[in-house]
Amino acid sequence: MPPKRAASKAAAPVAKANTKAKLTKPAPTTETKTETAKPKATRATTEPAPKKSPAETMISKAETTTKADNTTTTKKTSTTGTSKKAAPKKTTTKASATAAATATAAKKGTKRKAEDDASAPPAKKPAAKKATLTTTSARTKREAPDDADEAPAPVKKTKVMKKNAVINRAPAQKLNVFVFGEGTAGELGLGTSKKAIDVKRPRLNPALAADKVGVVQIEAGGMHVVALTHDNKLLTWGVNDQGALGRDTTWDGGLKDMKDGDAEEDSDDEVDDNGLNPKECNPAEVDFSKTELAEDTRWVQVTAGDSCTFALTDDGRVYGWGTFRGNEGIFGFDPQTEVARLPRLVPDLKKITKITAGANHVLALDSNGSVFAWGSGQQNQLGRRIVERTKLEGLKPREFGLPKSKKNHIVDIATGSYHSFAIDMAGNVYGWGLNNFGETGIPDNAGQDDALILKPKIIEALRGKNVISIQGGGHHSLCATADGDCLVWGRMDSAQSGIEVDDVTALGEDVVIFDEKSKPRIIKVPTKVTAIDGAASVVASSSDHSVVITKEGRAWSWGFSANYQTGQGTTEDVEEATMIENTATRDVRLNFATTGGQFSIVTSSAL
Repeated sequence: MPPKRAASKAAAPVAKANTKAKLTKPAPTTETKTETAKPKATRATTEPAPKKSPAETMISKAETTTKADNTTTTKKTSTTGTSKKAAPKKTTTKASATAAATATAAKKGTKRKAEDDASAPPAKKPAAKKATLTTTSARTKREAPDDADEAPAPVKKTKVMKKNAVINRAPAQKLNVFVFGEGTAGELGLGTSKKAIDVKRPRLNPALAADKVGVVQIEAGGMHVVALTHDNKLLTWGVNDQGALGRDTTWDGGLKDMKDGDAEEDSDDEVDDNGLNPKECNPAEVDFSKTELAEDTRWVQVTAGDSCTFALTDDGRVYGWGTFRGNEGIFGFDPQTEVARLPRLVPDLKKITKITAGANHVLALDSNGSVFAWGSGQQNQLGRRIVERTKLEGLKPREFGLPKSKKNHIVDIATGSYHSFAIDMAGNVYGWGLNNFGETGIPDNAGQDDALILKPKIIEALRGKNVISIQGGGHHSLCATADGDCLVWGRMDSAQSGIEVDDVTALGEDVVIFDEKSKPRIIKVPTKVTAIDGAASVVASSSDHSVVITKEGRAWSWGFSANYQTGQGTTEDVEEATMIENTATRDVRLNFATTGGQFSIVTSSAL
């Protein structure tokens, strides 16, 4: 009988691409090469059997000679491991001939596998139950009979992760969470109500009530959100196409067309259901059931990118899930994994005190003032050059050219979509990464299509400004100073600056780059946003809109507003910084803001 061919292994499913990408366009880079994992080998197993009689031995030798002359080599789709040499066993003459042929080939030093062994009939063993075949994944293994007298395999001791010294403390103040903007992918966390789709102005999220849930820190990604609660839970909601939520959100339902309903659906008694996946549009806990954690691990901070999420522990460890994307699609979570659907430890990081994520890269600051970067480095946002043949090295956290002496090291870090910032002990602000719109604050090559700042460089215009908060958007950036000023720079042709066009034009060519129609396009030098009434203390920015919180507890916003992400109740661009005011926030003292691709979140302290 010819040997059976092993069934070919099905290809791994490809993760669904994010169909609602941010409205930014990174600089073109080299093409990404996709690697295909090799199928695992299968291992053939044999059983020892009683010795044969001399007559049987003579018959076996004769048949072995005949079979060896007539055997043809057949290429199989699966690889069969070489069996260990065992004592002769009582079996069919065909199986005996096969075993003899295999032994002869091995003695001659040939590399041919013992393929005939796999196709031989099962061995007969007196007074014993037959073994049964079971298939697990792509491998076929043989289960031992119930009465087998083999010694049990030694149990390996599981190495328990020990907790390190506590160096970080989680925030304790419970927050009220207000959301506004686009909610068609569940990113507002308002559930399946039809009123959860487009929220024009800030709305208190009842699913995150301070007295029941108690969020203490929250961060928006491109189209998802992660929150830390007072009782040490991590909650996520929004788009989970590439594992950004860190949990299974499989749902048997499907999306409905919210615009083209029939007369019956428009009746007064229609169900208030937006058709969204309830496992994505409702806040739910991240799944750590398969993740190795030290006993009594406490979470202290979270951050989110476009399709990835990361969390920091009290003993300085970093965990993450999801994936990083490049210009050509999925780049990977680490060198061995394209998409991490569940949380996993980021190795080689110790004593980390802060983390922050851009669209597809992450920075981590440790207790010694060293900064590590990893993710997609196509726009040089990692602060080190990544070449095509070793591009997967970018997925490993590495230090780069920033000061780290005892007298002067880094004390704070921040990111934009494709660029990064760091602040040292002396108050110097460093910028690097994509700079085609001057978003790093370094005017050297601003305006050039392929402009990059290859290594961290001090932003001269921010010397002596005492920056207390800094954030980058898609192609613009802003910061708040100790004096309460809000400074902005970078792209401004879609109202990203918060300054009226006429006022920007008046700044002249020393500060502004104009387009071919003499309209202001880029602000090269950090410039004050004068419309804000109050002292800026917290800044937040995403693709093309920004939100600033003042020390007086008011929120100001501006920029692209097609999805109500400015909270001003309009889909028109908000050119000048304008205070957000509605019944939900009018008498509330706000203290924090975070922005996603087409939505925003502001918070206040709960009483």
